[in-house]
Amino acid sequence: MAKKSQENPALDMTPMIDVVFELIIFFVVTIQQENLFTKLNVNRPAPADSSSSSSTDDITVNIQIGRARSGNPNGAIVYNGKELGGASFQQARKDLDQNLRDIARTSKKTPIIIKCAENSPHKALVDVLDICYKHELFSVSVFTL
Repeated sequence: MAKKSQENPALDMTPMIDVVFELIIFFVVTIQQENLFTKLNVNRPAPADSSSSSSTDDITVNIQIGRARSGNPNGAIVYNGKELGGASFQQARKDLDQNLRDIARTSKKTPIIIKCAENSPHKALVDVLDICYKHELFSVSVFTL
């Protein structure tokens, strides 16, 4: 009997890789997920008493900057829903300065939300930010309407 000579016998790895992937999928699907948050050692703050929170913590100042209804090219400032200064931007700036001074006396951490229209003048936004900086109100957010 003649022996058949085999040149470089090789193993086909494809079925072995298929079995490995099937095992991985099986274990991923069947493993029980542990709640990670129950195992974390986190110091959470105690809930605040409703009697200890002051009314100043709930204040949020909303300032809107846009074109004035009167057509003033310097823009208009609306402070918590009330247009300041009428037709004069300088008067609106003074009114806003006084209002933010009063807020700063109460709390320097009062959040200020500035909503700026796309067509509002850049100087109006810079003036409002300067007033906030002058009174050390640094919790300022600026949005575009």
